[in-house]
Amino acid sequence: MIRVVVVDDEALVRSGFGLILGAADDIEVVATASGGDALDTVREHGPDVVLLDIRMPDVDGLTVLAQLRALPAPPVVAMLTTFDTDEYVLTALHSGAAGFLLKDTEPDQLPQLVRTLAAGGVVMSSKASRSLLRTHPAAGLAAVDEEAARVERLSDRERDVLVLLAEGLSNADIGIRLHLGTGTVKDHVSAILTKLRVAGRVQAALLAQRAGLLDAGREGR
Repeated sequence: MIRVVVVDDEALVRSGFGLILGAADDIEVVATASGGDALDTVREHGPDVVLLDIRMPDVDGLTVLAQLRALPAPPVVAMLTTFDTDEYVLTALHSGAAGFLLKDTEPDQLPQLVRTLAAGGVVMSSKASRSLLRTHPAAGLAAVDEEAARVERLSDRERDVLVLLAEGLSNADIGIRLHLGTGTVKDHVSAILTKLRVAGRVQAALLAQRAGLLDAGREGR
């Protein structure tokens, strides 16, 4: 059972996400909270995944994210936002968020996105991430030519793994897609993070998007 906490300043959003996710057999929304109660709620319930509003009046989502990341066993955190060009999202991704969801995401997609987060995958709307990078091209990211040089160091197989990682697949799902063992995929991911000089999967996914790998991958299919 995937345990989820939803943090949002609007009661309607909290209840809506709770109803949608609670209808899935393998997901339990163990609590909902506003920003000021988020840390205590997560400490009390120990969720696997937290869906966290990035803009709240009582305490902003970036502050809550930092608090959750500092816990001894931090949950996976994905940011909730209304705007696909929210400049705070890039800051959150570089601060350890595992992705972001638009609040108008189709209800039937939400359970699978939560499953992806729980399995260690990255959740980012490709359209929204392209929009973010276009609108805020210098928000904590390396120069395009430097990024391209890093990507060139990857082997063909590592590029294949990176594209699927950026599309949100877990190591197990990447292995199935590429006919590789999970351990082999894990080794490839480790090598990718080292060669790209990034701290985690989200940063690698952003770099893949910035370097045009995702668009190239779609054109080749």
